[in-house]
Amino acid sequence: MKPVRGVLNGLRTALLALAALWFFFEEFGWRPLAAWLGRFTSWPPWARTEARIAALPPRYALFVFLLPAALLLPVKLLAVGLIHAGQPIAGIIVIVLAKLAGTAIGGRLFVLMRPQLMTIRRFARLMAWWRAVRRLSRRWLEAQAAWRAARGMAGRWRAHWRRG
Repeated sequence: MKPVRGVLNGLRTALLALAALWFFFEEFGWRPLAAWLGRFTSWPPWARTEARIAALPPRYALFVFLLPAALLLPVKLLAVGLIHAGQPIAGIIVIVLAKLAGTAIGGRLFVLMRPQLMTIRRFARLMAWWRAVRRLSRRWLEAQAAWRAARGMAGRWRAHWRRG
């Protein structure tokens, strides 16, 4: 029983560490990137495109929401190929750029189509599950001394850059 409990505790810790990375990226990644992409709405063609996207029926909205992930998969495979071919820096750059682009586009699409997406029962259930997991993970993470120290350091760093 004890070895199984140790494995489960290790798995729980690993999953919560991944959740911590997700929270970090969510906090400093998708929201600002989606907001940045939203600034292009002052350009009329972009605004018209976003208006059309926001008016899509739910099933088409789900398709459009999943499309960037599908389109970026070959790019990520290209990055893995570059790494395999001995070009690790180029591969990592491609992965980072693809992740940034996918995050910005996915975040913006979610903002635009959230009402339609939430009418899809399975999507709404998945989002409710994700929010519950995120809430539990966040509570655990915020109780960790390392997380609190990192948050404090990040706050001091931001304050330093705002002053300077």
